[in-house]
Amino acid sequence: MLPALGYIFLAVILSAVTLAVSEFFFQSFIPRSVPLIYTGIAILTLGGPRILIRTFYYHYYKRKKPNVFIYGAGSTGRELAYALISGEEYHPVVILDDDYSKVGQIIFGLRVHHSSEFESLQSLYDPKKLLLAINNINKGARLRLLDKISQWPIAVQSVPSVEDIAAGKAQSTEIRDLEISDLLGREPVEPNQNLLEKNIKDKVVMVTGAGGSIGSELCRQILKQAPKRLVLFELNEYNLYAIDRELRKVIEKTKSQAELISALGSVQRQNRVEKLMFNHQVETVFHAAAYKHVPIVEDNIVEGIRNNVFGTLAAAEAAINANVKNFTLISTDKAVRPTNIMGASKRMAELVLQALADRESNTTFTMVRFGNVLGSSGSVVPLFKEQIRKGGPVTVTHPDIIRYFMLIPEAAQLVIQAGAMKHNGQVFVLDMGEPVKILDLAKRMIQLMGMSEKIADLSEESEGDIEIQFTGLRPGEKLYEELLIGNNVEGTRHPKIMTASEEKLDWSEMSKLIEQLDKHCHDFDIECIKQVLLNAPTGYLTKK
Repeated sequence: MLPALGYIFLAVILSAVTLAVSEFFFQSFIPRSVPLIYTGIAILTLGGPRILIRTFYYHYYKRKKPNVFIYGAGSTGRELAYALISGEEYHPVVILDDDYSKVGQIIFGLRVHHSSEFESLQSLYDPKKLLLAINNINKGARLRLLDKISQWPIAVQSVPSVEDIAAGKAQSTEIRDLEISDLLGREPVEPNQNLLEKNIKDKVVMVTGAGGSIGSELCRQILKQAPKRLVLFELNEYNLYAIDRELRKVIEKTKSQAELISALGSVQRQNRVEKLMFNHQVETVFHAAAYKHVPIVEDNIVEGIRNNVFGTLAAAEAAINANVKNFTLISTDKAVRPTNIMGASKRMAELVLQALADRESNTTFTMVRFGNVLGSSGSVVPLFKEQIRKGGPVTVTHPDIIRYFMLIPEAAQLVIQAGAMKHNGQVFVLDMGEPVKILDLAKRMIQLMGMSEKIADLSEESEGDIEIQFTGLRPGEKLYEELLIGNNVEGTRHPKIMTASEEKLDWSEMSKLIEQLDKHCHDFDIECIKQVLLNAPTGYLTKK
């Protein structure tokens, strides 16, 4: 509005000056007061209606938008305030900040208040949301800020991170739910660039299970390290199509020279995998293909063993025959003293690779074990969000259950770095930080989405919005997860990657167990399958 009025004022002044100059040069009889009267009338008639219409529009239409608070009076907050004032979705009424030097400033008509005034301002304006517009602080400060505002009875959203804006993934004024990393409460790990590119740059890399949560993120991280060729291997057609389409857009945008190959197939078909590796001269393999959902595998034991154990064996033998230099298995914390078939099958897959590592010398086999990743398929975060949006209840299996969590990009980067350390047959363990109590995570999400926990009692007038219900542990589920079996823990050259010596078998012993397992899977003899897992050094503990 102000620029338009400025242009009107400038045009009127110029026309008035032109009128006065014309009268002087052409000797026209025009009273000297006419240009002044003209200026006043022109400004009123041209600018006045615009001001009246703008005022009416603002007060009677714009005010129908829900009120919101903006947290942050910096450049991001200014951009957001301007965009919201001009937009159709929210009506910003107050800007909050922790910096006393900014308090009292007026930004696009909005006064900056200190964050300590939140309660009094909330009762005055009744805001529906708090929009977090702070991106220029470190992770620790952001976590402390979120701890504070999570206690406020208001839904919290944020603008994208600086990295997303710089990468063109989002606009600075785009409003979204808080990032998963904000809910996790841990700082990301800075990668070692030399390790990241060691087995990837200018090499041919293959990812099995390329369309899954971990596999697809591995592909994204690998593409950043400039491979010569990236082979995507995936059983699910749509997942392969989705990651292929995404990566081709990245290649086009970044003008990457990497060649992308997308191949359908199952890792259980050794001939298919071997021909693919041989034809494309694959040098590095990341084996992420696996069945990983505990209850599903518990109900489909034979298929779980076939895919996780025999699929790993087939892919590893294919890599040996195709002269692949590096083979990295994506394992899990559930492989440690497993109480479920999924965990036992992943530990068995580790044993298979350890035995092959002792048998072979040309292919380096490594295993990387880590806990849950936030944002993956089956993660509790999207489930909790859906349940909260529907009004609850939020379902937690047990009040004391804890899990290790890591972000998918962070996990993928550490997997790549661990696979580059060249310890044949070694199990690497990622430092997952402190374990997270699932109940605390659920409560935090409820608070940050602007609601409160509903305490179930006998009265009908119990306070709160979202109830948390405990459903009981699922078959094969543990209250807590472990990451190591042995006690001989050693560090590596990366501060967040550890290794430990664990019991293993030589190939002659392993091959006998594999033969037994194959026979029992063919016969669908579940009890015998479990017995083989119990006899192997998997640490498998069945629940009677």
